[in-house]
Amino acid sequence: METNRWPAARRAVHGAARAVGWIGVALALALGACGGSDDGTARLSAEAALGEKMFHDVSLSASGRQSCASCHDARFGHGSPNGLAAQLGGPGLTLQGARVAPSIRYLATAPAFHFDAEGTPTGGLFWDGRAASLADQAKGPLLNPVEMANASAAEVVAKLARADYAAEFQRLYGLDILQKPDEAFERIAQALARYQKEDPAFQPFSSKYDAVLRRQASLTPQEERGLALFKDEKKGNCAACHPADKAADGSHPLFTDFTYDNLGVPRNPELGHNAHPAFFDLGLCARQGGDLAARTELCGAFKVPSLRNVALRQALFHNGHFKNLTDALRFYVQRDTHPEKWYPRRADGSIAVFNDLPPALHGNVNTAEVPYDRKPGDEPALTEAEIQDVIAFLKTLTDGWKR
Repeated sequence: METNRWPAARRAVHGAARAVGWIGVALALALGACGGSDDGTARLSAEAALGEKMFHDVSLSASGRQSCASCHDARFGHGSPNGLAAQLGGPGLTLQGARVAPSIRYLATAPAFHFDAEGTPTGGLFWDGRAASLADQAKGPLLNPVEMANASAAEVVAKLARADYAAEFQRLYGLDILQKPDEAFERIAQALARYQKEDPAFQPFSSKYDAVLRRQASLTPQEERGLALFKDEKKGNCAACHPADKAADGSHPLFTDFTYDNLGVPRNPELGHNAHPAFFDLGLCARQGGDLAARTELCGAFKVPSLRNVALRQALFHNGHFKNLTDALRFYVQRDTHPEKWYPRRADGSIAVFNDLPPALHGNVNTAEVPYDRKPGDEPALTEAEIQDVIAFLKTLTDGWKR
């Protein structure tokens, strides 16, 4: 499988999603209604209500000051609450993470990681897809030494035993559950996952664009231009990875096709591990478990995130290098036409393009798909005015829109 096959494969996945409406089917199973609910009236099951308490409970961390909600703030689309390249955690909240804390909104339908029929890596949670489910994902931060920093599952359970909802946990899972730390830890993850699946706040579909799709609102002329550029295969071509149309069953798009891409994002000196010249975050091929270590063509690839609520994000891409949409979009369309804007110069004056990858892996970077199919001196795929039009459209993807 060659990296440059992915663009065509992504378009195939996008078309298949529209044809069979698998997004809507998954949402129906998870939420009970295609397209989600934005009225906030859904009641949580006992397990989900317990998961909600855990999600906001700082006492489950080694510091006693960090919860799931600390890095996945509802006010920011359940994403990072600030512009840090990686959040601080550990016992004293002094240890830096490795990547941007991604939004966990609209993840109820994310499939487990797999290679599709055309060999395209697809699905999974975290930037490298290493978690197969919401429950699997929930365990990671609890035990990560630079996040909530518990030494073991038993330590998490011991903390929960002291929480004011411990009796509720026992009523739900058994009076002796706290004496079974491994099983109790699985139940904790299960409850956190159930909360994310059931609470409409995690899949509200309440943006202006959702209202437009329901024919309850209209885009402004600038937003209309931005949408057209977003979809245009010769201009922004954003929809190749971030589908923007309803599925055949009428369910609303999630603005991700769950695939992976290698964009050659510049190295971010804000990340402590990048102080070591020999260190490179290789993403998919280097994920925990080492199951893809031999697949060097996957090195440098990271999951395509949903663009819903992207206007709320203050640190963009896996390494948080860009802090606003204007710079991020300029990078997309000028990466190859004006590389001097994005990459440092070497001592000999040459430009160190793709400087967050070892030179031997530069061939993995997506250079075939619009808008990356350019060279120095070419015109970028979007003008400055067109970039602003696309941003105007992206702002319509923010949840909580009101007339």
